[in-house]
Amino acid sequence: MSRKIKCPTCRKETVWENNPCRPFCSDRCRLIDLGAWAQERYRIPGEEAEIRSDDGEDEETRKRQ
Repeated sequence: MSRKIKCPTCRKETVWENNPCRPFCSDRCRLIDLGAWAQERYRIPGEEAEIRSDDGEDEETRKRQ
C-alpha cells in the first residue's frame, strides 16, 4: 500500500512513492510554492539582517564618511 500525503499547496491527496513532484501533487503546485518563496510570502522568523554593500562596508560606516 502506497503512502498518501496532502499536497501543501492545494491539499489534494497524492502518493509519496514514485512522485517526481513530491511533496506536491503536480508541477503546477510546485511552481506556485516556488513563486510564493520568490515573492517573499513565506518568511523565517528572526532578527532582521544587516544589509552590507558589495565592498564590505555597512551603512553606519558610509554615514560617517
